[in-house]
Amino acid sequence: MSESLLDFEWQLPRGVRAAFTTRRGGVSAAPWDSFNVATHVNDDPAQVATNRARLRELLQLEYEPAWLSQVHGISVSDLDSAAALSTPVRADAAVSTRAGAACVVMVADCLPVLFATRDGARIGAAHAGWRGLASGVLENTVQALRAPGHDLIAWLGPCISREHFEVGDDVREEFVKQDPCASAYFDKNSRGRWQADLVGLARCRLERLGITEIAGGQWCTYADRERFFSHRRDGRGGRLAALIWREP
Repeated sequence: MSESLLDFEWQLPRGVRAAFTTRRGGVSAAPWDSFNVATHVNDDPAQVATNRARLRELLQLEYEPAWLSQVHGISVSDLDSAAALSTPVRADAAVSTRAGAACVVMVADCLPVLFATRDGARIGAAHAGWRGLASGVLENTVQALRAPGHDLIAWLGPCISREHFEVGDDVREEFVKQDPCASAYFDKNSRGRWQADLVGLARCRLERLGITEIAGGQWCTYADRERFFSHRRDGRGGRLAALIWREP
């Protein structure tokens, strides 16, 4: 396993593959050191292009991943449309049935969620920061997959953990007003603010959608400086990528 890729276990359907990048093994200089794959964080575009080419080579992808222009929203790009593959689409999730088309989202504390149907015919990826999560990006992605929850499996990638994710009353209220049970995923701290559990909130929503096979969720981007970028920890820095694709 390359140092540029996270080693994780997720039982995927035949012909479906998934990957998550680390910050190691690229060419970008500090503070984007070194395997930054984002073009919107003021890194040298040539170095980002080199990192993206390395990623494609590592994963043996036939086509360039369908990079999104992410805005912390709830729009879903359908990669079965040729237009969605030709230029970055303003969206925070992607779905596909097309072999070789890699759904990808970038994160640096937000939660990446990957999806597949049990038969491997449909795949998806969602970028779930607290805003997108509260607004329904996971629900929209599942709807776009056009499959019942019991026919889906999901993987939760590295994100900021409850221990390091401090939020105000406004964030907690946004979740609790939709579902009183969400209060279980917020702990009050000594400063009178809240420690929010993104993974727990996401699991709750996925289970409510009927998805019971959910893997991952054990990594903290903030705590693991060696492997992960963290926007809240560092301010400036690179982005990590979560990808899922069907083999040609």
